[in-house]
Amino acid sequence: MSKKGNFVPKGYFDYLIPPLEGFWWLKNNENYSSVDKSKYCWISLIRLPEFVDEKVFQWACREVAKKKNIDTKNTKYLKIIEGLCVQCLHVGAFNDEPKTLKLMNEFIEENGFQNDVNEIRRHHEIYLSDPRKTEESNLKTVLRIPVKKLF
Repeated sequence: MSKKGNFVPKGYFDYLIPPLEGFWWLKNNENYSSVDKSKYCWISLIRLPEFVDEKVFQWACREVAKKKNIDTKNTKYLKIIEGLCVQCLHVGAFNDEPKTLKLMNEFIEENGFQNDVNEIRRHHEIYLSDPRKTEESNLKTVLRIPVKKLF
């Protein structure tokens, strides 16, 4: 998005591109800890500023396709309302995330909640570090698990 082009969306403001995010899941509710990572399903996302609506998004896709010759047919404009979640900052290698997830699941149980990962609500990660520029032990990832209150 650029305010210097021919099209400036209504409500435009200068912004920094937010970090990459991902939703992760497995088909058939397989156990995460014992599965080959090649079996994971995922969606990558980047949060959009408030002035981007479906119309602005479609315009941006056309511009990228035209100017950069990048295929955008698999990009989608999504509105996601996550609801109640437990989240934690994981510091370290992606392969070490199960340790943090275990602590999060213990917290969920101890506080009267239930893990609510399902076909609509997914495990969510926000990648605060660039793995190309950050030592593996210093990677920062927000891990988010959807939950519901036990009654």
